[in-house]
Amino acid sequence: METFVPEDSIVRTIWGKADTILFIFAGSAAEFALNKAVDWLYFTGRLPADPLGRLFSTVAYARQIIFSEHEDALKAIDKITAIHQSVEAARNAKIPDWAYRDVLFMLIDYSVRSYELLEEKLTDAQKGDVFNVFYAVGNRMGLTGLPTNYTEWLMMRDEHLQNDLLKGDLTIDLYKQYKKHLGAVRYKLLLQVQALVTPPRVSRLLGIDRLVWLRPVIGLYKFSRVIKLDGLLKQAILPQEYKLQIQALDVKSSYKY
Repeated sequence: METFVPEDSIVRTIWGKADTILFIFAGSAAEFALNKAVDWLYFTGRLPADPLGRLFSTVAYARQIIFSEHEDALKAIDKITAIHQSVEAARNAKIPDWAYRDVLFMLIDYSVRSYELLEEKLTDAQKGDVFNVFYAVGNRMGLTGLPTNYTEWLMMRDEHLQNDLLKGDLTIDLYKQYKKHLGAVRYKLLLQVQALVTPPRVSRLLGIDRLVWLRPVIGLYKFSRVIKLDGLLKQAILPQEYKLQIQALDVKSSYKY
């Protein structure tokens, strides 16, 4: 049976590990807050009311696309498109094309950044693989103005980072919600993960200072996976009520290193 993402794709490996996924969405949470179209995320009120719940909801859609058979993945993409269209209809306005591209670009960028931070450097071919998967998602959604290859994406990604980010009142409010739902200790850890995984412009706009102790902690975390303690650490990152969701993020992949 044909799958949307090939069985041997590096994307399945990246999105088959809980720690990598959590880093992807730590980075995305930072950039979402800065995006000039963040008001669209506030329109329904669901994001500020339950940012962690929205994280796992988004993860569920992404993983459904990545690990499903081809037709089921297309149905999931079409459902995402329909949800956005219903929000547009309720607001009587259209989400800007660049805002759609920004979200797609985040998934590409933080997939690469998170895997390289926690695992190893990707080859150019593997980075192209990541781009191709999410390009196919964007193409199915009918997005316009997409780059056609990874090299073009790099240039457009830089342009989006320069033009589409702004620290405003909604940025500040969303970070208050992060802190409220995570608690002070986990919130500080989130900030440091974001400092490690986000592009310099993002961390500068947010005013996040990098702590010199955190990068060695990443090395310790990698070692913890060898001795099977990483589950305890993952559960320490997010509140206890998300224990089952965190455990469910780990899946076996057929990707060959």
